[in-house]
Amino acid sequence: MMKFIKIDKNSRVPKYQQIIDSIILNISMGNLKMDQKIPSINSFSEEFYLSRDTVEKAYSILKERNIITSIQGKGFYISRTKLINKLNILFLINKLSWYKMEIYYSFMKSIGPNAYVDLHIYHCDESLFLNLLEKHKRTYDHYVIMPHFKTEDQQHTSTTVDVTQAMSKIPRNKLVIMGNAQIPIEDNPITVYEDYEQDIFNALNKGVKKIARYKKIILIYPRKAVHPYPKRITRGFTRFCVKHNLDFDIFDKVHDDMILFKGDLFITIEENDLINLMGLLKEKKLSLGKDIGIISYNETPLKALLGISTISTDFKLMGEATAHMVLDNKKGKVKVPFRFTNRNSM
Repeated sequence: MMKFIKIDKNSRVPKYQQIIDSIILNISMGNLKMDQKIPSINSFSEEFYLSRDTVEKAYSILKERNIITSIQGKGFYISRTKLINKLNILFLINKLSWYKMEIYYSFMKSIGPNAYVDLHIYHCDESLFLNLLEKHKRTYDHYVIMPHFKTEDQQHTSTTVDVTQAMSKIPRNKLVIMGNAQIPIEDNPITVYEDYEQDIFNALNKGVKKIARYKKIILIYPRKAVHPYPKRITRGFTRFCVKHNLDFDIFDKVHDDMILFKGDLFITIEENDLINLMGLLKEKKLSLGKDIGIISYNETPLKALLGISTISTDFKLMGEATAHMVLDNKKGKVKVPFRFTNRNSM
């Protein structure tokens, strides 16, 4: 292996970086193979007249990037030969849902074949998130993060002190925040976001002529969910109803024995509540759109097929915009469109 390694003592590039670059180059050229043993730190330092600390630093970074691995009592080995020249991205999302996966697949399609994307789901759990970030720190070229967490009483929070501190340690050119712009990190990290309060307010305003025909507007907002939703949704909804002098209420779920009145318009967030509400309409022989109106939060193909009106972020565009920000090394914030789609359920 030593014959392939080139260290230029007159170069301005640090010696440890030259070691890293040389090993990666020889992997990509096929000179170094998967599971091939490489020299020990002492052997490497003696061969090239380098300090042990310099070689140890290079090996440590290669280990963090999963390019080499160490086996106690045996030495160091090449652990990765594929994707070595590709852009390596850690993609952290808070939950598994159709629209989250729509973002992910759109991102994957737009980022192209020259990137390796490692997807992890942390279920709004602070400890799991911090463990994932600690485990993979300094391993990836970019960290795409959707920050949504839950408190001890199952309420939504955009971040916590520990989460903010952990994310602040990621170099700004590597950090991409998606979906949530309310993370207090200095130096303006790349952000592709939704504005939950203003989004629902603006979207409902677009459908106000139809909405105002109903006697009462009811938002089904799950106050304590496994994956909680931003309270800003309720603030935007309340602002809209107050502005237009509409009678409204906010419930936490659609109960099996909920009493429905003709002239009610429901805005549902979780899929279970939409399903339960549709079941109640069928049971009580009420006509969707005529007797009872429904608007569902977050667009899906099934809702389009069933003729359910929606208010929703453009998830496909969110994934595309994020990928382009990464590929083009852009900085700053991008607001993703939020749309009202009128269908037969109103």
